[in-house]
Amino acid sequence: MRHRKKTIKLGRTSAHRESMLANQVCSLIATKRIKTTLPKAKATRSLAEKMVTLGKAGDLAARRRALATLKNKAAVSELFSSLAPAFADRKGGYTRIYKLGKRGSDSAEMALLEWVNYVPPAPKSSGDEKKPAKAADDKAA
Repeated sequence: MRHRKKTIKLGRTSAHRESMLANQVCSLIATKRIKTTLPKAKATRSLAEKMVTLGKAGDLAARRRALATLKNKAAVSELFSSLAPAFADRKGGYTRIYKLGKRGSDSAEMALLEWVNYVPPAPKSSGDEKKPAKAADDKAA
């Protein structure tokens, strides 16, 4: 029976799974959102929220534990310097998962995993795109 066994195995060995999830969390820290399959997103969410909790502690022991898990100094410094202080007043639930539907090639359920306080960049205005096109027309004439 699987009572109280929480680990999502994802069809990988434990070493492969740990390094893959660490890479996913590092990518989430760096880019603020990642697109992946739904089971991977659910497994990554658990580790990401644990890392934010370590970042909120902010002491040397927590930094060393995060570095032992993520194995990426840049991601750990970003986590402790900017990401964890942004969640200082929040008690949990630092990430959200959007379901995107099925992938065309293998019908895998896709999801978007992002931080709760993530603000997507504003789209470029259409006026900037038209100016270079006019310059190209002037050169042709």
